[in-house]
Amino acid sequence: MNIPLVTEKSEKVNFKQLKKIASEIRIDVIEMITRAGSGHPAGALGMTDIFTALYFNLVNHKPKSPTWADRDYVLLSNGHICPVLYATLAKSGYFSANILKTLRRINSPLQGHPLLNSAPGIEISSGPLGQGLSQACGLAIALRSDKKKSHTYCLLSDGEQQEGQTWEAYMLAAKYHLSNLTAIIDRNMIQIGGNTEKIMPLENLVKKIEAFGWETYEVDGHNFKKIIKTIKQAKQDKQPSAIIAHTVPGKGVSFMEGNSSWHGKAPTQEQAKQAISELKRNL
Repeated sequence: MNIPLVTEKSEKVNFKQLKKIASEIRIDVIEMITRAGSGHPAGALGMTDIFTALYFNLVNHKPKSPTWADRDYVLLSNGHICPVLYATLAKSGYFSANILKTLRRINSPLQGHPLLNSAPGIEISSGPLGQGLSQACGLAIALRSDKKKSHTYCLLSDGEQQEGQTWEAYMLAAKYHLSNLTAIIDRNMIQIGGNTEKIMPLENLVKKIEAFGWETYEVDGHNFKKIIKTIKQAKQDKQPSAIIAHTVPGKGVSFMEGNSSWHGKAPTQEQAKQAISELKRNL
């Protein structure tokens, strides 16, 4: 499917506007997953504020020129939450929002995991968890080699911190002092099998990542002021930086919030109607 680019350029917006945009993106996520009949709403809703802050305030990008050579890069490692990536790309002007209706359909550019080059703004393919940070390291090294000022942001789940390859990437990034790399970890405490701390405990995650040579921060993943301040601060570090974003899975929808059963299932039509009604209160 060929996707026509739209001509609008994303501009930085204030906190009130960011909250409104985030609510609109969450509504898109619910509608997409409900229409598709499958997907991962909990993590997508939980990371919406991070995506909104990045694309509408922090990232240097040109939606009408998605392959602009001097852009910042946003890599989604935990690709199963891709509905929030797709909805954010559409909202910021990479392609028409009408394309969102095709999520997970045969021949759609918007599949259950992102595919590189399938739609404007998708920077990597993802699937098995734990590979995104390694790709981010390679990209950050290449950008430095090319003397680019671009910054690489890699979004990861907390569950994939249980993967060995993730920690190999932490070591590599520290070795090469990749100050042009920031990892943002969705610390929502859930994975498909339940609570992360019951399945494979991660704490003390801050100290573990710091021990691998990274500058490490924690932030409320739903406070735009703190998100933006923390990411700007991390970008100034001389070492790679990791931001542990404490988020609520299913944020904005009362019956989904904090419930691991919504990690990977679609709402019914009635549930979607209730969810959208709740989210519209923030518009």
